[in-house]
Amino acid sequence: MSQLTLVLYLATMLAALVGFFVAAPDGLVAVLWQIAVGYSATTAILVGARRNTGDRAAWYCFAVGIFANSTGLLVEAVDATLVHPTGLPSVPSLADAFYLTLYPAFALGLALLIRKREARRDWGALVDATMVVAGLSLPAWIFVIAPSAGDPTLSIPGHLVSIAYPVGDLMLAAMLIRLHLGARRPRPRALWLMSGSLAAFLCADIAWAVLHVLGQSPDDTTRRLIQVTSMLAYTLIGAAALHPSARQIGEHDRPPAAHLKIATICLFTGAALIAPALLIFQVAQGRVTNGLAIAVGCIAMVLLVATRMSQLIRRLEQQATTIREMSHTDELTGLPNRRAWTIELPRAIERARRDSVPLSVAMLDMDHFKLFNDTHGHPAGDRLLTASSAAWQRRLREVDYLARYGGEEFLVLLPDADGARAGQVVDRLRDTTPLGQTFSAGIATWNGRETSDELVARADSALYAAKQAGRNQTVLALSPRTDPTGQYPATASNPSR
Repeated sequence: MSQLTLVLYLATMLAALVGFFVAAPDGLVAVLWQIAVGYSATTAILVGARRNTGDRAAWYCFAVGIFANSTGLLVEAVDATLVHPTGLPSVPSLADAFYLTLYPAFALGLALLIRKREARRDWGALVDATMVVAGLSLPAWIFVIAPSAGDPTLSIPGHLVSIAYPVGDLMLAAMLIRLHLGARRPRPRALWLMSGSLAAFLCADIAWAVLHVLGQSPDDTTRRLIQVTSMLAYTLIGAAALHPSARQIGEHDRPPAAHLKIATICLFTGAALIAPALLIFQVAQGRVTNGLAIAVGCIAMVLLVATRMSQLIRRLEQQATTIREMSHTDELTGLPNRRAWTIELPRAIERARRDSVPLSVAMLDMDHFKLFNDTHGHPAGDRLLTASSAAWQRRLREVDYLARYGGEEFLVLLPDADGARAGQVVDRLRDTTPLGQTFSAGIATWNGRETSDELVARADSALYAAKQAGRNQTVLALSPRTDPTGQYPATASNPSR
């Protein structure tokens, strides 16, 4: 039903636009024709807003903007007929208030969509949009704003109103670019319809501004073409509201800020080249009349590009740090993994060598873990490993270092602990193992010369001896100069399992 409504709406509105251009109505008929299109678009937006409950406030803002802008046509016609029937209307006029309402209404609607879509402000997208608009602001200033501001025939309010139109256009361009930079991938069709509407408004305003600056009055065909462009803007925003994808515009799906597509880079490059291009153009004419404005524009673009580059570099550094941490962290238990262990153990050995203190390594292995998995299932086995590592971590000293070596094997780095002290620490862990499970342990104390691999190998041999001796006990590996292993006393108080 909604799709049929959209098709009927587009068919009717496009027929009205074609009919307006072909029939070339004049006077009050032309005004009423345009108003009818604007009010029809307003109705379409209100109908679409009722369906799109999540973003209803934003679409109501768009409806207010379209209604006020199209009503300005009626106010201008009444002013020209009744108030100033023989001369030009004053600037500003009451119609300007209605026309200008479009800009804050649309800006508020776009801001609501952006705020709903993003849980936190995307500074990267904000800088990107500012770069593009900063580039466009310079030609707008040189060719539209400055001439309007310097028009001696206008009063101060007239200057302000003349400047308000191009400034409003730049504001909407900035909001639209901002909306696109953080939009879903692929972008909803409703967003493209909305973009087409704002682009049509901008084209119509630019056309009127250029004619005003040149001091020319448009012929009938040009006037109708500009009017049809404004009516097309009305039509497209109404179609955007009726489109089923309208609710997706405000959905959160922010792209990575550290990723810039080729098209985006080309857009930024073009915006950055506007200032030097204008300077070259004026130099070619033999007179630089806007040197200060061009210099300010160049400085602004350099600062914005530097800001964006610093944001990208910071994001890349954060991602690199995250990847490095993930590569050194066990996904299941959150403990350091084997890779992190191979980095930390040599550092600990060097500290022990420097400080002349003992250093021990304990290797733990859950007893009968395969049987536990087969009996209770692998998810239960994962929960056992997670709970055990958390319980052990709480009983260790702050200087101790617990890592998952692989499977059901864990390693504990015990600085400033000889074999007896290490055995006491391991016994504390045994008492906290959840679900009544037990583990076997092998402890090796660094002899002052062996490498980290040799130290771990001795702890592994001691663990094997503990397994062979009946499990649920700790074996202390003696110095390699004597017997390979020796049983650590008072550890097998629990029955073997």
